[in-house]
Amino acid sequence: MQGMMVVARQYAKRAFKFLIRGLGLLVLVCGGGAAAADPVRVAIQTTQGDITLELNANAAPATVANFLQYVDQSGYDNTIFHRVIEGFMIQGGGHYRDLTESPSGANLLNEADNGLRNEAGTIAMARMAEIDSATNQFFINVSDNTRLDHQDDSCSREEEAAAAARADRGLFKPKRCKSFGYAVFGRVIDGFSVVKAIEQVATGTQADFFDVPKEPITILSIRRLP
Repeated sequence: MQGMMVVARQYAKRAFKFLIRGLGLLVLVCGGGAAAADPVRVAIQTTQGDITLELNANAAPATVANFLQYVDQSGYDNTIFHRVIEGFMIQGGGHYRDLTESPSGANLLNEADNGLRNEAGTIAMARMAEIDSATNQFFINVSDNTRLDHQDDSCSREEEAAAAARADRGLFKPKRCKSFGYAVFGRVIDGFSVVKAIEQVATGTQADFFDVPKEPITILSIRRLP
């Protein structure tokens, strides 16, 4: 009887090992499929020339999906780069030539903590002060803008919400935590010279907008590439 119990225990241990191994394989396959997603490339056709982007859906899945939704719905067609600052970035995707807003959807989860940096040639989502307030506007960094990166001591969503609540009540904010950062989700792989040319255009103030190109830089379309 004791021998049978030993055999049973050994069998149970082997079965458990196979179960764990099988579960591990399942996780590897499922996880590996997501991690192995091919990069998506899109072409931005502008009145200054074409810019090709490679989007990183592995690091920024929600951001890339959001951006592609606007792309697939032609939501960026005939919008402009409405904010251009030399040595910093070019921003667009949310306004037409008359500076009226283009249609936008729900706010986006901020993926600035994905490890990607706001380096020259990267594309990131523009947003308001709230961490998860990005919709359709994006910017392309023309320089390394490390101050826009997520830091280890960046304020959390809870801290941001608490600070906003205190400000709404007119209370003193005891400490200023660092910005959560701006989510990078891709990079320019061709046409950075076009980005640099846009960076150099003359800008001015229009209505309540600053750093607006005096001659509109229009995004004619953004389309996926095969």
